[in-house]
Amino acid sequence: MENNLKPENKKVTAGVLGILLGGFGIHKFYLGYQKEGIIQLILTIVTCGAASLVGFIEGIIYLTKTDEDFYQTYQVGRKPWF
Repeated sequence: MENNLKPENKKVTAGVLGILLGGFGIHKFYLGYQKEGIIQLILTIVTCGAASLVGFIEGIIYLTKTDEDFYQTYQVGRKPWF
């Protein structure tokens, strides 16, 4: 019996987290980007929330990519920003 397990694609969850909680860097932490998550959180605090727009935009970018493109770019290729 052949085992054809596909790796988990985190696109939808990361996209929704980016849109709803992007200012806190939650989507970065979810994808395993701890350093970038901390940077996002600090920037949001320093800019009184203005940097949360970055998380919102990233969430939209995540959701508009194809599943395969998202997986290859952010999970395999480990691209931390946009």
